[in-house]
Amino acid sequence: MEVIGTINELRRRLAPERRLACVPTMGNIHDGHLSLVGIAHQYAPCVVTTIFVNRLQFGQNEDFDRYPRTFADDCEKLAHDGVHVVFRPSEAEMYPQPQVFMVDPPPVANKLEGRFRPGHFRGMATVVLKLFNIVQPQVAVFGKKDYQQLHIVRHMVEQLALPVEIVAAETRRAQDGLALSSRNRFLSPDERAEAPRLFQVLNQVRIAVEAGDRNFEAMEFAADAELARHGWHVDYVVVRRRATLTAPEAGDTELVVLGAARLGTTRLIDNVEALAP
Repeated sequence: MEVIGTINELRRRLAPERRLACVPTMGNIHDGHLSLVGIAHQYAPCVVTTIFVNRLQFGQNEDFDRYPRTFADDCEKLAHDGVHVVFRPSEAEMYPQPQVFMVDPPPVANKLEGRFRPGHFRGMATVVLKLFNIVQPQVAVFGKKDYQQLHIVRHMVEQLALPVEIVAAETRRAQDGLALSSRNRFLSPDERAEAPRLFQVLNQVRIAVEAGDRNFEAMEFAADAELARHGWHVDYVVVRRRATLTAPEAGDTELVVLGAARLGTTRLIDNVEALAP
């Protein structure tokens, strides 16, 4: 496995490759990331993983400096899983001057996560587009855990006619159902024991939706209340259309239940897809 830190060197290394699959990450590699790597191997003979903690997608009161950076451990895991190239640029390499050209995502970026993290998806879309331009992969793999991110990246690729196939990977979970996340390490032992409740509550909503219940507001309210009773500070639990992340309309069947809530000082997100009758 090669570790490369500059754009020019990466382009020289990848020039002979006829087909590339890319797995963009911010590091702190866990089994969720490695499942994306495994999927990437199915799509191309050369897999590139990018590791870059992108300041542009963190708000003023968010945890940019606290975000876990575990590069040596990351490389060991990625090498074990057969990654060919790790691109780990410095902030100065990615942004040698202030980034004034930005991707302005559609209004959905101001809903759900965007409502609670203003500017997050603007920064995310900008760095993803920049990474696509640097790596020039034919395939990129993103996890469904960040469902809104996946939606926006897909929309960006379509709207800008980028020659990249976006492959969605199912959320990787611990045995108790908790979605794997770099932020799980910030949970105390008691909080870690409580954390699977978010998935359980979303799954309860899914079961109700698939049983034919379309009183979505009542289900969302009950889910909020259930989490709040157990000490969560809820940002949202909602049912949305998968294709647009807008509120369901009559006849919509392909839905997704999305939730975000804070447990102690740690904010967790999750989702489950639902197929309404």
